Amino acid sequence: MRIVSLLPAATDIVADLGLAADLVGRTHECDWPPEAVAPVPVVTRAEFAVEELSSREISEAVGGAAHAGSSLYTLDTAALAALDPEIVLTQDLCDVCAVSYEAVSRAVRVLDAGPRVLSLEPRTLDDVLDCLVTVGESLGVRERAERRREQLRRRLAEVERLTRGRERPRVVAIEWLDPLWPAGHWVPEQITCAGGEPLLAAPGEHTGPMTWEAVRAARPDVVLLLPCGFPPERTLRERELLTSLPGWDELPAVRAGEVWVLDGPAYFNRPGPRVVRGAEVLAHVLHGVRAGEPVTPAEACRLEQPPG
Repeated sequence: MRIVSLLPAATDIVADLGLAADLVGRTHECDWPPEAVAPVPVVTRAEFAVEELSSREISEAVGGAAHAGSSLYTLDTAALAALDPEIVLTQDLCDVCAVSYEAVSRAVRVLDAGPRVLSLEPRTLDDVLDCLVTVGESLGVRERAERRREQLRRRLAEVERLTRGRERPRVVAIEWLDPLWPAGHWVPEQITCAGGEPLLAAPGEHTGPMTWEAVRAARPDVVLLLPCGFPPERTLRERELLTSLPGWDELPAVRAGEVWVLDGPAYFNRPGPRVVRGAEVLAHVLHGVRAGEPVTPAEACRLEQPPG
């Protein structure tokens, strides 16, 4: 089957189901697994050079605090048509972070032989895992997808078992640095699964900007930094957006050295199978518990305080 994925999480799912060889098109941000997706033609481009802009400038470029403006993505409709896909995987959850369902539908309507468009809209952990079966059924591998879903559920259950009965630290997860934005959707459930108490966002919630005073008032025991689309090294480069805020040093999390930089795109921002690894990473961060493979510094590292 000729598959075009216009959503990095969907590409993750396709690869997880062993169908990466069927991908004929992808976005410029689809990067996992690298050896499988690197040769696949790219059919999107960024509207602007994200790496050259600050967090505030990126937010303003896509519509400011409301996140209702333009997407970061532009779809190359001519390239899409040339690939002659049988199915196009997209999303209808966030018009900023990926090509919107509406934009894809418009592009597909003008093609001679219209491919099927499958839109994914997960908001919770269960939704994310169910997406494997939704995609698997569309690609003719439903039984394989169901087995994979059960494997992932067992891993989550093991994280819960390992952290059960422990004191639950109060956790703020930050998905954008300027303006400050709490991580919602499935992230609060990842935190709960790993033995923490999520603050400032509820499971499944599509969040909005928050004030710094809200973070200070929450007095978190742990702060997780996992900006959407930012690898850890980019987050570290913008650390002063937080560390320069009034009262930063007074947060219980900062005093205890429990501010962590995580790989957001790999394990928290994208609703794909790797969110399960995200819960395993959090078990290590919150309780020093090993679930699955050992956590590497690339997956989670403490934010070191500057001298003085």
